[in-house]
Amino acid sequence: MYRGRLERDLKRWTAAGLIDAPTAGRLLQEYDSRESAFSLGRVLMMIAALLLSAALLLLIAANWEAIPRLARLVGIVGLIWGAYLAGGALILRGAERLAAAFLVLGTLAFGGAIALVGQMYHLSGDTFQAMLVWFAGAVVAAALFRSGAVTAIAGFLAFAVSGVDWMQSFDADTTILFWLMPLMAVIVILLVRYTGADRVRHLAYLLLVAWLAFLYGEHETREMAMALTALGGIVYLAVAVPQSPLSVIARSTGEAPAFYSYLVLLLGLLALHDEFGGMADRLFLGVVTLVSAIAGIALSGRDNGAVRYLGYATFAVETLYLASETIGSIIGTSGFFLVAGLVVAMIAWAVIALERRFSRSATGAEA
Repeated sequence: MYRGRLERDLKRWTAAGLIDAPTAGRLLQEYDSRESAFSLGRVLMMIAALLLSAALLLLIAANWEAIPRLARLVGIVGLIWGAYLAGGALILRGAERLAAAFLVLGTLAFGGAIALVGQMYHLSGDTFQAMLVWFAGAVVAAALFRSGAVTAIAGFLAFAVSGVDWMQSFDADTTILFWLMPLMAVIVILLVRYTGADRVRHLAYLLLVAWLAFLYGEHETREMAMALTALGGIVYLAVAVPQSPLSVIARSTGEAPAFYSYLVLLLGLLALHDEFGGMADRLFLGVVTLVSAIAGIALSGRDNGAVRYLGYATFAVETLYLASETIGSIIGTSGFFLVAGLVVAMIAWAVIALERRFSRSATGAEA
């Protein structure tokens, strides 16, 4: 997405005479050479590693009973160690993409080995414990090889660990997930900073958001919804207000801290809408939500597109909701659609005006 936008901007700047064509080509080539840039070959390599892992595990499982027990154990251990050693050797030779494929193969084979060995020796334990061991193994492998690909596997396994524990009882053990989910999120964030897999940090932030939603689901009260709203609002202001000492640190990590804290704020307001049923309370919450949407657009609108569009969507949805709760209940269905159309038109006009203002602000800042 960003590369396409960058390429269009470079072409526009070249046509306007701001930069010459060779410079534009070198800039685009420099971006493509970055390790974090999108690569179709790397994606296909990861897909190949996943397919090979599935094929090997299915082949072993299909012939499991026909293979001697010692051969099973040696084969599983050999597959894991072989993949990791091959990955390490390829890293030393500079073949990072091929190395990532072997490391993913070894990590997935490790997960399959846990299940197969447990079945072979009738080891006690449940799926949750097996997934937790798999997550721990992925974390160790990601740290040892400094692999962004294995860090991504660890991020997905953190979700799997949490989901498996909830699915086994349909009523998650709060004492476990209360500390385990944020702990796994912190571990993934540390791995992201160590391995440089910046995009994987979204998995950690989403896990924290899921943890907060889990806490609200376990204690679905007004107080919990208020606490969720307050937490999201405080963190968002801390990372979005320029005068805040945390804003510099947060902006160095990208747009994610502001977006996810803003998302928590809006989720808390959504929960409050469900907790309060009176018309006066809902109108008050509606005003607070509209103010929050405008505040998000004002504070982060120019530099953070994710917060800006989330603010737009929140403002539009909340406005239509208030119209349906007040005007719509009085004038009927046809009148409501008329009013809704006018409201949407006004919102569109406001969005266009804001976008033009942000464009002028960006132009002035560059000048």
